[in-house]
Amino acid sequence: MKVTILQFPGTNCEYDTQYAFEKLGATTEILWHKADKIPSDTDLLVVAGGFSYGDYLRSGAIAKFSPVMKAVTRYANNGGKVLGICNGFQVLTEAGLLPGALKRNDGLHFISKHHNLKVIKNDNIFLKELACGDILNIPIAHHDGNYYIDEDGLKELEQNNQILLKYTDKDGNIKNPNGSVDSIAGVCNNNKNVFGLMPHPERAMESLLGSDDGIKMLKGFVSA
Repeated sequence: MKVTILQFPGTNCEYDTQYAFEKLGATTEILWHKADKIPSDTDLLVVAGGFSYGDYLRSGAIAKFSPVMKAVTRYANNGGKVLGICNGFQVLTEAGLLPGALKRNDGLHFISKHHNLKVIKNDNIFLKELACGDILNIPIAHHDGNYYIDEDGLKELEQNNQILLKYTDKDGNIKNPNGSVDSIAGVCNNNKNVFGLMPHPERAMESLLGSDDGIKMLKGFVSA
């Protein structure tokens, strides 16, 4: 399996992401944002976390104008699998490839800690290795992680099984760290080939570092 990882000015999780997928047996390539096409042998395209363009203007708002994003849109519209993690999630919402938007955390502070997530839907390639209701321990690290979508949009997400993950405590009870609508931590598009989440599964690959639950998440792509 070939995983291509996008790199913008300010990206800081590309090597963590590379390590995670290579640990799972994938071949990886880091692609600079000025590229005008996605490598033809790409099986999964990852928009990695970080602070693209320093999060100036609005997180992900400048990155969506990078040359590579036209190729990302073509790749996604042709059915290619895309995963956006943290800032990558922000970039994908800004580019219109995922519904909703990410805004400043309710507490107006940067949050960096492990947090529990509940799997809401697993009828997709991303979370197929997990069961609905599974509780995961995954790090979060964001300032603009407050997921917003209007009431009609939320109903559409629910109807189409696009809500994938929610923030909870270890027992699966809602525990919302940033104010996200309905405690949403991750969503997908209607075609279930574009995925986004604020937590960092690529930072949860070693039990020695607090959790290896990220393996269970990312393994779905590799075992496709």
